[in-house]
Amino acid sequence: MGDSMDFDAYQKLASKTATYGGKDSTYVLMYLSMGLAGESGEVIEKLKKAVRNDNGIVSEERKEDLKKELGDVLWYLSQLANALGISLADVAEQNIKKLADRAERGVIKSEGDSR
Repeated sequence: MGDSMDFDAYQKLASKTATYGGKDSTYVLMYLSMGLAGESGEVIEKLKKAVRNDNGIVSEERKEDLKKELGDVLWYLSQLANALGISLADVAEQNIKKLADRAERGVIKSEGDSR
């Protein structure tokens, strides 16, 4: 592909592959949040094996596998945001602003959600 894609374009294209239409909102939110957790777990499993088997070295093959799993995480994240009526670009922008504010105040390494 090569060209970069913005978050909103991704979110819109990804939603075309969603197959849970017609389900109630509770089902959709549970399905998407469980999918997000499951795919995140798959990323962790692949990294755990790199640590256990290869002293933390991530081979090119494992990196390609991780790229696929991270794509699955992104899909579930984008569709969960979509189900909540939230733009993925807005999520990214708000997060950058939050991090910049924390960096400015010197609390990046602190703990807690409301730093």
